[in-house]
Amino acid sequence: MEIDNCLTMDKTIPFAITIPVSIMMDRFQEMQIFVRIVERRSFTQAAEDLQLPRATVTNAIKRLEERLGTRLLERTTRVVTPTLDGAAYQERCARLLADLEETEEAFRNAAPKGLLRVNLQGTLARHFVIPALPAFLKRYPGIELQIGEGDRLVDLVREGVDCVLRAGNLQDSSMIARRVALLEQVTCASPAYLAEYGTPRTIEELDGHRSVNFVSSATGKPYPLEFIINDEVKQLMLTSSVSVTGAEVYTACAVAGLGLIQVPRYRIAEELQSDRLRILLTDLGPPALPVSVLYPQNRQLSARVRVFADWLREIFDGASV
Repeated sequence: MEIDNCLTMDKTIPFAITIPVSIMMDRFQEMQIFVRIVERRSFTQAAEDLQLPRATVTNAIKRLEERLGTRLLERTTRVVTPTLDGAAYQERCARLLADLEETEEAFRNAAPKGLLRVNLQGTLARHFVIPALPAFLKRYPGIELQIGEGDRLVDLVREGVDCVLRAGNLQDSSMIARRVALLEQVTCASPAYLAEYGTPRTIEELDGHRSVNFVSSATGKPYPLEFIINDEVKQLMLTSSVSVTGAEVYTACAVAGLGLIQVPRYRIAEELQSDRLRILLTDLGPPALPVSVLYPQNRQLSARVRVFADWLREIFDGASV
């Protein structure tokens, strides 16, 4: 058999096994297809992601299950889930494919390329990420970005997202968080509110004041106000008539005089400059707000995600936060 058409094991092994290159290529494609189906829980979405005909994806899984002699996927009208064998096989395939990609990139010394799906918190994207994005794409012209916007902690694997950028203390143990920034936060209120309720100068003077509640998308409960007193964080819930779930509405409610809010300083720069909001209790500021890139802990960090996370750290380091 010609060398060009086969892969042969080292001759020091007592017997040689030859596997045609075409078969090896088919198996790698089957692994890619299978892993993507498990991640997306859908044959159709996996086919769209990989830019393959739906029939190709279906036939690849059929061949794979026949060759392995086991059922890997459970199919229903709504969702596709791996069997126990399928889950074990998917984990090994994902590691092999990630190792292959990393090995090739290391030996090629090539710049990362390919589709990178990210989900960004909206205000962080508008203030920091999007304005600097042309420089990132110029540095890595082989990367194609697909950007989603949101505040919730998306299911990265199910939704086909490579990484997300979020602000806050994140407790989801299914993801790895890589911190890229700490944002200064302030307590503030509108001049009209302060004219009605007075300007508090101590925690005790907050008695009788009101706040705008910001509700957690994860728990459905409002976040308390937080103040650093003697190096300890004190939490305080004030009376509130309004609860919100969005950053823009949160600020707008404070400007309208509905109560105190705590926000990253960058987010209200215009309101401070125009005196629509004023900073309070400067000696008792809220803790800094961490900003993190998150990705699944069971997925090896790809070169695309790594350079994107490094770049995010660069732009936050270079910004006034």
